[in-house]
Parts: sequence; structure tokens; C-alpha cells
Amino acid sequence: MAMSEAPRVALVLTGGGARSAWQVGVLREIARWHPPGSALPFQVICGTSAGAINAAVLAAGAADFAQASAALARVWGGFHIGQVFRAGTLDMLRSGLQLVLALVSGGWLMPMPRSLLDNSPLRALLEREVDFAALARSVASGRPDAVAVTASSLTGGASVTFVQTSRPFTPWERASRRGDAANLGVDHLMASAAIPLLFPPVAMEGSHYGDGALRQMTPLAPAIHLGADRILVIGSRHPGAGRAVAAPAPNVAEQLGFMLDSLFAEGLQADLERLIRVNALLAGRKPGPAPFGMRHVDTLLLQPERDPGAAAVAHRNAMPGSLGALLRILGARGARGGRLLSYLLFEGDYTRELIAAGERDAGRRRTEISAFLGLDRTFGARVE
Repeated sequence: MAMSEAPRVALVLTGGGARSAWQVGVLREIARWHPPGSALPFQVICGTSAGAINAAVLAAGAADFAQASAALARVWGGFHIGQVFRAGTLDMLRSGLQLVLALVSGGWLMPMPRSLLDNSPLRALLEREVDFAALARSVASGRPDAVAVTASSLTGGASVTFVQTSRPFTPWERASRRGDAANLGVDHLMASAAIPLLFPPVAMEGSHYGDGALRQMTPLAPAIHLGADRILVIGSRHPGAGRAVAAPAPNVAEQLGFMLDSLFAEGLQADLERLIRVNALLAGRKPGPAPFGMRHVDTLLLQPERDPGAAAVAHRNAMPGSLGALLRILGARGARGGRLLSYLLFEGDYTRELIAAGERDAGRRRTEISAFLGLDRTFGARVE
């Protein structure tokens, strides 16, 4: 990057199920620091799982950052589980009965279900709320000029990033991951958010796809491939979640919660550590071309200051009775069920609390975030 050029800034939105409401609060707060009517301040947007859905809505409304973030807050703040997956008593009984009959009969009486939950309501919501024609217009206008959505090919065993861009694009292929040009649509978002076992895979382009976090060992790579010099990463995992504490042996609900935690966060932490090492290596080199095309990329990671699992426990009674009963059977009682609940509790009382927490957390880091995004340089004095 030439010294006179402004840095190319990317936004990376990780997966996190219902926890991704926290991302919405962060984005809404950052939008408040811009003059009214300002466009999205990112040239590249990358999303995985629920983060891919947030990325698509942002890109579709990129001409007005404040309006786009407000639209996200409206949808997330009004959520009910029934808008994401069917959780009525009959739905849960039907799913449970099919699973039991399939296991007891060895698949003779009933085939194994494709998933434990039916997320067809989510498809209807995305078809209604995401304007893919507007997303295409935003990309064509160059702000953002690239939107990337990552899914996992269950038949090919690779992490696949689908890229819609108005810049010259060269597909990439590395070990177990690749980037392909695409015109993004509902199938890409459904595939990216298809949490394994919980939601069914999505058939698309000759393969079947599941949640993008499943094989995404290098979640920063798409943004780097698309030319980012700075990457703002908005996660959903509390930074203290990995600390060891004395506790009884984990039950099934806790193990499922741990599995989701690992699915959405472990690759990110490892990738950030790799990038820090690359930056340190480049900083210590003599002038000249960097090996293997490496270049310095700055990152800023934002994570919830309060564990979303604790907030989920306080709202556990908002869970539909049939689903709540199933989770209690699995052991999701009291604080021990908080981690799993935090990913599945798509209810407005909980998501609104996370949105508000995201706003507060971003506000406390305003100086740091503003400097990283170059807001003072772009707009002069900060907007109040």
C-alpha cells in the first residue's frame, strides 16, 4: 500500500447463533459516530453463519450505514424462535419421534431425520428481509466492493468462500479451502448458517453445504485475499470463556454448548495468533520483497465484555415450553445451560439485551475503534 493511499478496511463478522445480536449493537453504535447518511465505512465485508446474514443486510443497505444498522436492530430486537426454527410442541414431538423410531428400527420404520430442527422459517425471513438486488447494486457501486460468505462443503470437505465483487477477482485454492465468485442469494446464507445436526444441509452448486465455521480454520483469510490492510473483527465469544474453573463433569447440554463455542471461536483465535506472528516477522525483516507474498495486516478484535451465557440464563423462561423441556432433559438447567441457551435463544428480550450490551461495549472502546477505522481523519471532530 502506497503511503498516500487510505487503508483498505474489512469487516469480519463471525458466527454465533443468537449471540450475533451483540454484533448488531456494536455496528449500531459505530454508525452513530458517522455523519447522518454516511455510507458503510468498509470496502470488504466477510461473514460466516449468523454473521453472514448480518453482512448481507449491511451490504444491501450500504449507502446509509445508520439505516442499515437500524434495520438489523429492528429484526434482531423483534426476534422469536419461531422465526428461525419450528419449536412448537407438535414439531418437537414429530422430530423426536422420528429420531427414536429410526434408532429403534435401524432405519426400517423411519429414516433418520436430516436435522433435529426445521429452520424453514429462517429461509422465509431472509427472503423477506434481505434485498439481494440492493446488495448487488452496493457492490457494483464500490462500497463495499466485495462481500464474502463462507460455507462448508460437506461432500467436498472444504471451506468455500463465495465472493460477490466489482473488482478483478482471482479465485483462490489452498489446502481444504477455496474462494469462488458468486452472485449471493438466500441459499448461500442458509448454507453458511446450517449448524451441523441442528439444521439441515443446503444443496447448492453440485454439493451439500453446512455451517461456514465447521471447516473455517482461517477466518481472516478471505478478507486478506480481498486486499484488506485492516480488519475489524466482531466476534461473539466472551474472552474469559476458555479459563478453567472447578466444576462437575459436563452434562450433554454443556458439551453441546462447548461444541458450538469451539465451532464459532477456536479458528478465529488461532488465525489472529498466526497473523500477529506474520506481522512480527515482517517488522523484523530487511527492506525488500516479502516471502510468499506476505504483507502486514492490522486487526482489531471486539468481543462481549460480559459472557452472553449469563444473560441467556436470566431469559431462559422465554424459551418455548417444548424446546425448554428438551433442553432440560439434556441438562440445560440453571447456569449449566447458559452456554447452549446463548446460541439458541432467538427471543427479543434476550437479543435486545445483547444489542444494548454491544452498544455499551463499543462505546467504551470508541477512541480505539475510531482510530482504527480512521474516523477522525475522515470526518475531523467526532460526531456526537
